[in-house]
Amino acid sequence: MGLALLGLIWLITFVSTYFFVAKTWWLPPGAAEAAGFIDHQFALTFVLMGIIFVAAQLSLGYFAWRYREHASAAPAQYSHGNGRLEIVWTVLTAILFIGLNLMGSRVWASQRFDPPAADAVKVEVTGMQFAWYFRYPGPDGHFAPTSVKLMDPSAGGEAALGIVTSDPDAKDDIVTGTMYLPVDREIDVSLRSVDVIHSFFVPSLRFKQDTVPGLNIHMHFRPTVIGEYEIACAELCGLGHYKMHGMVHVVSQEDFDKWLAAREAEKQ
Repeated sequence: MGLALLGLIWLITFVSTYFFVAKTWWLPPGAAEAAGFIDHQFALTFVLMGIIFVAAQLSLGYFAWRYREHASAAPAQYSHGNGRLEIVWTVLTAILFIGLNLMGSRVWASQRFDPPAADAVKVEVTGMQFAWYFRYPGPDGHFAPTSVKLMDPSAGGEAALGIVTSDPDAKDDIVTGTMYLPVDREIDVSLRSVDVIHSFFVPSLRFKQDTVPGLNIHMHFRPTVIGEYEIACAELCGLGHYKMHGMVHVVSQEDFDKWLAAREAEKQ
């Protein structure tokens, strides 16, 4: 029985390790400025954790076989633990986790706390059950205020966000269900939620941030590769969670300007 258990533990260990070594379960190619650092941190974490995981499972399998019950087995001996050993592995674990945290904190904090570039493109992202809406401030660079009393999610567009249309800043605000971004420009994103917690996740851009009711969360990033990238909601937000997806179109500056001009013309 001990040999069978050893074989089962090691089989599960090696099969699951293969999928990660072969990158069968991996992120799509990065298309944002921070993707290189994030991917390096991601891979380093998997390598370090993988070594510890494999070593632990190999040891577990060996001990299951070595101390199996059989006719000539010695009587069981019980231990109350080894204080010195527990201190050592607790300290090593703390160093590993704190070290990885500090390594990733620079990029994480820069996207949230450093001021965006002066020419950053402003986009407001609003999550609601079960859709994403994107608002651009237009030529004046200012978003019109919104009101909870005016929100009508069933109507879509400006009505869904509750934009105060009587405000002068509302005249050129653009609301769409698809996100368009210019390549190689910093994007200043304002993340909001109307109802429950959602999570705005664009795997290719290595961008993931919860949207929380009552908060306006600012982040910025820079897309570097033209293409179409899927948006997912990474937070279970209700029965229609599976419908909470969308697309980001990263285009040239020229194409972005044309798209923006076309949307502005529709408002006239």
